[in-house]
Amino acid sequence: MDFSADGRYLLASCEFSGDVVRVDLAGDVVHAPLHLGPGAMPQDVKLSPDGRVFYVAEMMRGGVYLIDASGRRVLGFIHTGDGAHGLYPSRDARDLYVTNRGAGTVSVLRFADRRVIATWRIPGGSPDMGGVSADGRTLWLSGRYNAEVYAIDTRSGRLRARIAVDQGPHGLAVWPQPGRHSLGHTGILR
Repeated sequence: MDFSADGRYLLASCEFSGDVVRVDLAGDVVHAPLHLGPGAMPQDVKLSPDGRVFYVAEMMRGGVYLIDASGRRVLGFIHTGDGAHGLYPSRDARDLYVTNRGAGTVSVLRFADRRVIATWRIPGGSPDMGGVSADGRTLWLSGRYNAEVYAIDTRSGRLRARIAVDQGPHGLAVWPQPGRHSLGHTGILR
């Protein structure tokens, strides 16, 4: 989930119903869900830096939905790769890192023009969930199906490290993170 720019409502993904739902925080009003289509499995949700668009990772279609800031209308879809799952803004708020678990890639989506500007490959990997380091130079991700953790250089996309861990790591938290409110998943704050 993520909050609107003014903090009055939030947009949350409902993975198993294929919906996103808007919740107005004053009065706890839950609006009718926005259905993303048959078989949809929405995952992470992030608001654009300008507050105009929610980005919603869609695992089954392999990309990111663009939803208007009201949370009531789909504006478009950007294909990133099989198993799109996690969304992590760069520290300078220029780019959005999209993990594509099934494809073994991370797509770099530029907020300014909503285009994929790079695709970083993790050979044999399954990048899942994680976070950006405080200095913005490293994207840390769990390797869900490969019992490993990845450290990726955010300037070049180079894989700095593959660290062996126990089976099935489904996310990791990177601290410190700026912000006060949890957005769910793996310790992402706003």
